[in-house]
Amino acid sequence: MKIIEHRYSADLEWVEHYATQIGGKIEGNFITTEEDFQTGTRYFLDCGDGIIAYYLNVEYHRNFHLIQKNLNQDFVGFYYNLTEGEATVRSGHFMYNVGRWQYNLSVIDGALESRYEVVKGSKTFALCIFIKKSMIKAFLKRNNIIIENIDTFIDSKVNTIVRFDRMSNESFHVLSDLKKLEVGGAVFDLNLRGTVHLLISNYLKKIATKRIIIQTVNESDLAKIISIQMYLIEHLGEHFPSIHFMANMANMSESKFKNLFKKITGDTANVFFMENKLQLAKELLEQKQLTVSQVSDQLHFTNNSYFASKFKEHFGLSPKAFYKQL
Repeated sequence: MKIIEHRYSADLEWVEHYATQIGGKIEGNFITTEEDFQTGTRYFLDCGDGIIAYYLNVEYHRNFHLIQKNLNQDFVGFYYNLTEGEATVRSGHFMYNVGRWQYNLSVIDGALESRYEVVKGSKTFALCIFIKKSMIKAFLKRNNIIIENIDTFIDSKVNTIVRFDRMSNESFHVLSDLKKLEVGGAVFDLNLRGTVHLLISNYLKKIATKRIIIQTVNESDLAKIISIQMYLIEHLGEHFPSIHFMANMANMSESKFKNLFKKITGDTANVFFMENKLQLAKELLEQKQLTVSQVSDQLHFTNNSYFASKFKEHFGLSPKAFYKQL
């Protein structure tokens, strides 16, 4: 296993150190490495306005372990990760799977140390975006996005910015379009900057529509919430457990559990559970091994009518109509 200790930041200070650590070198905006370690593309770009983009499309030929310890912590990292294979993120007491079919969007405060591990043979397509906290306020103003208590939101002393989620379908298609382009040059840079600004804008618009939980988060509590999220995902074929049950599992009061779960996930536990259950239902239908009724029964929806109504509400068409389109 190749173990690398590195750092990121919302300027290009980290690039040379990172390239040296992975045994690579900088050629223009590319970071190249030995082919026995990995093959593919690593590309960085200063997008202006305190924003750096780091684009990866690589295949690993050895197990890879990245330890991120940031020196300058005044930034937020957006990690859009569509890895196909085995990859995990760890930080202190918690671990979660990342990739196209797992958590594929992580928003992590620069103050949090993290470890990224990927298994040999995995293919990573990812876009990492680093934005200075001090520039978020100006970005909101330029894009006519209003977030109440923005000064408190970006103040590291009273709030930790952290979210583990799945990217929207729009974000997925935007990234897929970017992946089709030849990397490097004026045209690609223009598209990369546009993609970066669109993704940040979409995320900030999304959180602006919801109540933002202002709270610092320690690694122990973060680990407990992640473990509950994993529990829910592993039990999608069952009925939703009670808040009382999950709070006890996390060794928290119900009010603290509900606040922390919503802060880290962006939704209540109930909404998180239902959205993942519906996503699993969609994937089961796509496999064409089960009928609509069998999927409803397997995932323990109350009845077929309830399954149909929730599916249509989430995806815009009934499960039967979706099945016919396949």
